[in-house]
Amino acid sequence: MDNIHSFGAMISRELLPGLLPDEKAKGVSFGFQVVGDIAVLSLPPELHDLRFHLAREVLSRHRNIRTVASRAQIPRGDLRVADIEVLAGGGTTTVCREYGFSYRLDIKETFFSPRLASERCRVWMQVKPLEEVIVPFAGVGPFVIPPASRGAIVTAVEKNPAACRFLWENAILNNVWQRVVIHEGDIREILPGLPAKFDRAIVPAPYGYDQVLFSLLPHVREGAMVHFYTFKRASQVPALTKEYEDAGLQVRLVRRCGYVAPGVARYVFDMLKQKSRSSPRQ
Repeated sequence: MDNIHSFGAMISRELLPGLLPDEKAKGVSFGFQVVGDIAVLSLPPELHDLRFHLAREVLSRHRNIRTVASRAQIPRGDLRVADIEVLAGGGTTTVCREYGFSYRLDIKETFFSPRLASERCRVWMQVKPLEEVIVPFAGVGPFVIPPASRGAIVTAVEKNPAACRFLWENAILNNVWQRVVIHEGDIREILPGLPAKFDRAIVPAPYGYDQVLFSLLPHVREGAMVHFYTFKRASQVPALTKEYEDAGLQVRLVRRCGYVAPGVARYVFDMLKQKSRSSPRQ
């Protein structure tokens, strides 16, 4: 899976002795996610004042790391841009490699989650040649490029202008530009102008954007597969499953794709559109 899956939660305990009282150091840890050659730290509040020291330590111990930054919040909203602070090194643009594909991006301007790599692979391995696929919230292309490489025609919709620029670069970089159509704008405004009925929808919806599923349903064929991502507590999943089934979707798979906050996880619903049925949410 190339260079993006290191997660350094355990090395933190080696760095803390002498920086914090022993009793406090034992109960504190921090992690970092590697995106290309950038380490993005996740620090608890008690380590905030030590962030520059810890960043220099991470940089000195990992030769594959060029920049160390911290993320102050989980990316939310349709642009999904996080508050990034560079702590050591320099430069926030990098190239991530995932299952043989390359993605150029800027962590300050775009969203990219290395933790979804295996999930993305699971989905794009199902794509067949000549499928018409739609990917709203396309970002820099990790849900777009692989399906296009399998011979699908992929319509990508993304509101973030910076992400659209990187998405086009990545389509060229991975030699799939002939099979990728990019629309810059809000998916809800773009949808009415799209002529196709799609064979598959891959929908990595941002937090709070569940409504877009019901806007998409009239634009996918009966028998089409919908891969829909949402953020929920486990207790909410049964009711959500029933809601989707009532909307004319056959839920084939529900899978947790990692926690994003205490008790809150990203879930994917793989669903087959059975028949047209109006939804009270449309």
